Amino acid sequence: MRDIGRRSFVTAAGAMATASAIGTNAYATGHARDAATADEYVDVQLLNITDLHGYLQGAPGANSVITGTGGKRYTVGGVAYMAAHLERLRDGRRNSLFFAPGDLFSGWEFDAASFADEPTIEALNAMRLDFASAGNHEFDKSAVFLTDHMARGRSFPVVGRDVSFTDSTGHRFRGANFPYYSANMVWHDSGKRVLPPYNIVHVDAGGGRRLPIGFIHLTAIGTESFPGSYQPGLRTLDELETANRCAAALKSQGVNAIVLSMHDGAVAGADFESGSNPSGPAYELALRVSPDIDAIVTGHWHCAFTMMVPDPKGVPRPFVEAGCYGQIINEINLRLDPVSGKVIRSLTTSVNHPNTRDIAPDRELKEIADYWAGYGARRARTRIGTQSASFTRRRNELGESTMGNLVADWALWAGGQPHGPMDDPGGNRNVPAELAVIALAPRVGAAIISGDLVRDEASDGVVTFGQAWNAVGFGDPIVTATVTGRQIHDALEQQWAPTTGGGLSFSPLAVSGNVRYTFDAAAPAGHRIDPADVLIDGKPLDVARRYRLAAPSYTLINQDGFSAFTGFTEPVRHTRDFESFIAYVRTERELKPAEAHRVTAKNADRPGARLGSVSEHQQLLAADGGLVPRQEAALLAALADEVEGQRAPGGFRVPC
Repeated sequence: MRDIGRRSFVTAAGAMATASAIGTNAYATGHARDAATADEYVDVQLLNITDLHGYLQGAPGANSVITGTGGKRYTVGGVAYMAAHLERLRDGRRNSLFFAPGDLFSGWEFDAASFADEPTIEALNAMRLDFASAGNHEFDKSAVFLTDHMARGRSFPVVGRDVSFTDSTGHRFRGANFPYYSANMVWHDSGKRVLPPYNIVHVDAGGGRRLPIGFIHLTAIGTESFPGSYQPGLRTLDELETANRCAAALKSQGVNAIVLSMHDGAVAGADFESGSNPSGPAYELALRVSPDIDAIVTGHWHCAFTMMVPDPKGVPRPFVEAGCYGQIINEINLRLDPVSGKVIRSLTTSVNHPNTRDIAPDRELKEIADYWAGYGARRARTRIGTQSASFTRRRNELGESTMGNLVADWALWAGGQPHGPMDDPGGNRNVPAELAVIALAPRVGAAIISGDLVRDEASDGVVTFGQAWNAVGFGDPIVTATVTGRQIHDALEQQWAPTTGGGLSFSPLAVSGNVRYTFDAAAPAGHRIDPADVLIDGKPLDVARRYRLAAPSYTLINQDGFSAFTGFTEPVRHTRDFESFIAYVRTERELKPAEAHRVTAKNADRPGARLGSVSEHQQLLAADGGLVPRQEAALLAALADEVEGQRAPGGFRVPC
């Protein structure tokens, strides 16, 4: 699998082009700087945002502040302010297009995510988004969810509980007023595209004439294998080849102005108003992709920059990214030849506008954001079940906890659920899981359990929607896959590892209630478990047999540090952890803590016996001291481990 972490791409061509790009401002030439308008050409304004992730009110903490030229800081965010800025930017512009290179919905904001991300679509509709590229997070639930529900408004069971909520106007969800595109996301088996590859917009050239502009759309390579958008029924095609093919197709249709909107990104300095020292997959592509493409708009990496980068013929073109969470609106101004429709590159400009909160917010968008915030607060208090006692993350010396056992039992349940109308068709046969594991204190990244379920005595043990949602999950799916008994054994062995100075680390795995195992506390790491001492439904583990295992997607793809599962086969994706755990609580009705007897130790009293020490990841804090959202914290923790060389063999780190 391609490693798409934030790395530098060092190639001869890249190094040479970098030297010419560093320090280049966001004007193609000095003529562009001076040409506020050009009456002899057709002016076209391109406005774009990226990676909103449902933050209608604006992101919390450090993500609400960005740094510009000279270190000047701006407080930013919120769709109500964005709408007001958009209105100002559009004012007086005959040809203005507003689009986005992906990850607009699906993320970490409860007010949007807990309502199937429908609030984000309502806000984007109100802001008159024209079209969007599909990012990796647009596939966090399924391609069917994107194409049938988000795009067309089709309802899935149960209306008003799972989808199709009443919006701020009093209507049920009706879908997006704008289309989604992706040229390189295809169905794995057939190779057919999931979405249209490009679109053509005709702009007013005056005198009744209209000129075409083509937009090519790319989804991040490897999206189908990212933990959140893990979709074994999909695959992504090569970005460069796909973009070049689409550019040629557009040119053959007489389209002479082409923009690439791609959900893959780069890093280019810390000043959102310029760009320097660029690196990353989008930059590598920008140097090589067809010179027929006149501008490249990126996303996915949550970075902010605007600069000009030379195409393969050495002609500058905009290369931009507009941050994340509604921080920035990027504006590219193109000037087209009124006869040929070609972009006059020397007159192209680009600027990143901070979405500041120092203006009057748009009334309609403020009402939308406030409506969903209030609805979210009410929904968080909704009863979904009861609990007979508290569930806590407090582990005994063998690694067991009541919360860990609960979540492992949920994972087994989730791995046995049939597919519903929201799941993609085809793929591997949905064979139910025979056991489940959950990493309670992974060496890499953060744990799936982020809170305790403490019994509320005043309500006689009511479990609320908000309690369950906030206790478990990253927004990633449970996956059922086929593994061998040897892989299960090796994963259990990987709970212990030697540390510097002769220590022994312990990263406990919670196992589902139908599993019991014993380990030898006096044995060295790697030799602590006899397969005969691992019982699944009362039968000893057969290392040669194949088993169906349920686990979070990131555990199976080795983002938790358990490389033993590498090479699993026949994966089947199930519902995201948030929604799935909510459904489990509703199904169980009453949660009862299980006794902690799934793990036992032998020879614990022998000289030299060791149970191992658990090393907890500290909760990451933002620059302002606030907590980093746990899904984002998991990614950042994985990156930190990668930098320190602690990542398990075969693992990888993905951007957001």
